[in-house]
Amino acid sequence: MASKKKVAAKAAKSRASSAAGTAKPYVQRLIEDDDLQDNLRASYDAVLHAYDRASSAKAPSDLLEDKRLQKDLRNASENLRAAGDALRKPEKKRSSTIRRLLLLAIIGAILALALSEDLRKKLLDQLFGAEEEFEYTSTTASAPASSTPA
Repeated sequence: MASKKKVAAKAAKSRASSAAGTAKPYVQRLIEDDDLQDNLRASYDAVLHAYDRASSAKAPSDLLEDKRLQKDLRNASENLRAAGDALRKPEKKRSSTIRRLLLLAIIGAILALALSEDLRKKLLDQLFGAEEEFEYTSTTASAPASSTPA
């Protein structure tokens, strides 16, 4: 029978593995996303400035009236909020500009063909060759019309 220590160790290992799997996409985004890094860096700098101002205050009442301290704290919270939003939202895939231009060109060509009869004729001539032009003449004689009624 397995001892309680071995069972507890397996359970702890399983929890750690699960936590690492859950955190992996967030860590990967943190490494790859420059905007997220900039937000975190700006927040850290603002917190450092706020801490320096708070630690250099002579009286606690001075902290309530310090506008620079309030500004630093506001900047830190805004940057942290932006970083949190960026982590929660999935990263948008950047669509290719070439794909967009190609799609736009195809749509434009279809519209041009649909709206212009001359363009359709030119395209058909290019694809299948020019139509043979001919003049139709009847080989049967038409009955002469009588000018006097009977």
